[in-house]
Amino acid sequence: MLNIKVDDKEYNLTTFSEEAKAQLASLQHCDVELKRLQANTAALQTARIAYAAALKKALPAAEADAATLN
Repeated sequence: MLNIKVDDKEYNLTTFSEEAKAQLASLQHCDVELKRLQANTAALQTARIAYAAALKKALPAAEADAATLN
């Protein structure tokens, strides 16, 4: 017996209509895709921080720029 909880109410999956099963599958697909996108977002945010730090290191020092302009 497979049960699923929706809005704090238990339902027996074997009693679901084909439409209800399709809606559940779509909902589960959305949940999986959201988790994948959240993981991808976290990885991109981490990479962005690293790129910003590398950019700061690659920029010329402000004092050196001022000395060469004078």
